[in-house]
Amino acid sequence: MFAKLKEKYRYSLILLRELVRTDFKVKYQDSALGYLWSALRPLFLFAVMYIAFVKVMRVGADIDHWPVALLLGLVLWQFFGDIAKGNLKSIVSHGGLLRKLKFPRYIIVISSSVSALITLAINIVVVAVFAVINQLPFTPNLLLVIPVILLVFVFGLGVAFFLSAIYVKFRDIEHIWDIFMQGLFYGSAIIFPMSLVLRINGIGTLLAQILLMNPVSMAIQEIRHFAVNPVIPSLSSIAGENWWLMALPLVITVLFFVAGVFFFKKRSPNFAEDV
Repeated sequence: MFAKLKEKYRYSLILLRELVRTDFKVKYQDSALGYLWSALRPLFLFAVMYIAFVKVMRVGADIDHWPVALLLGLVLWQFFGDIAKGNLKSIVSHGGLLRKLKFPRYIIVISSSVSALITLAINIVVVAVFAVINQLPFTPNLLLVIPVILLVFVFGLGVAFFLSAIYVKFRDIEHIWDIFMQGLFYGSAIIFPMSLVLRINGIGTLLAQILLMNPVSMAIQEIRHFAVNPVIPSLSSIAGENWWLMALPLVITVLFFVAGVFFFKKRSPNFAEDV
């Protein structure tokens, strides 16, 4: 059975490999620093946020290893952004290929997402080095990072299927998405601890629970809790007796992915003509 499946999807796998290789090379083509930009992008943003929020405003100053948690949050956010925004124009930019070859259109979206996964791997190495410098102890809890990253990947892929299909007909979605992402960034407790939200009188816990319904925000908090500092609140501690809240981010991820695949598949037969 495995051999039959491998033979059936052999062409698709070869095409996926070549698209991933090409996408990653073209991204940094003719760049003086090349692949180093993969690590420098979050580091530059981290430097600005660290000076402005940690050093000047003293945000997170009472939490051990908060700079590591901040950098990790920025890296995971960039990972999600690379999958979603990176796929926004993926179908349109491969219009020539769509008109020449017959192949599953979803390969294009998956290839760009795998490229984002490679960038994340590079950034994780940078975070690990920064963690060593900050004398952060490594524990077996680090293994929990893998399923959380997988959750972000699947959620981002679902969003990417939607965005790439919509962009073919509606180009304004790029500007709408940029505005949405900017608001979501500041509303996901990435540059400030979730404990600050919990301190808001009357609505702190409810607001934190709402923010953590976003799978990316939840993933960042969970990784910070297990891999950086257990003092950082996780969804399980914030949900309290409302155990069902812990399942919502996973349900949202699955729904987005399934709906994204269905929407993309429905629109894909017209991609070659529309682009």
